[in-house]
Amino acid sequence: MATSVKMDEETKSRLEQLQAEIRLKTGKQVTQQEILERLVNDAAESKDEVIDSFRDSRVPVDDNAHKAFHEGTVASGPETTKDDISSW
Repeated sequence: MATSVKMDEETKSRLEQLQAEIRLKTGKQVTQQEILERLVNDAAESKDEVIDSFRDSRVPVDDNAHKAFHEGTVASGPETTKDDISSW
């Protein structure tokens, strides 16, 4: 059962360009529905990447880099409090 999907003109245009490029490079005529099905299936296989793409933008740091950063930190004496700062 087909259902319509609303998209803006730019997205529709990009979908049409992709459809044309697939036809030029493969010789196969595919429908926009087939393209969207393939994209959704591919995205479902890499859910974490898709979910992360909707998070607030920030530079990803892999676990090794995160550990290396924290291994480089050293204790420099007692923790400074707000009162310590305001007493100057």
